[in-house]
Amino acid sequence: MALRLLVAREHSCLELTRKLSARGLTPEAITGALARLIDEGALDESRLAAHYVAERAGKGFGPQRIRAELRDKGLADSLIDRHLQPMNDTWPEVLARTHERRFGQSQPSDRSDYAKRARFLEQRGFTPDSIRRLLRFPD
Repeated sequence: MALRLLVAREHSCLELTRKLSARGLTPEAITGALARLIDEGALDESRLAAHYVAERAGKGFGPQRIRAELRDKGLADSLIDRHLQPMNDTWPEVLARTHERRFGQSQPSDRSDYAKRARFLEQRGFTPDSIRRLLRFPD
């Protein structure tokens, strides 16, 4: 049953535990199944993190949002950091692409427009500092 879930997409141990518990498996059976899947290489949280970071960044999400989503999946901060840090030089490009996709190449026209754009980008998971650098609203 757990292997069928992994065929559809990568899962974390926490996600599989929740799904298998909901289907009535005992904690002992779940622990055994997860151990076998890890030993066989079918369940790999590092692979999940790498795939998830690349996929979400490609869809225009920033590091803060991706970090929160991976934490919700039960991944350790050290594992998350290991996959987010190599992209530190790439985040400004992801931010610029996300902004351009949503708002075009124009700069904010007034404070209200600036605030709207900043809120959107912050909800996408980009840091306020990186948003300020991108939008450069004149005072």
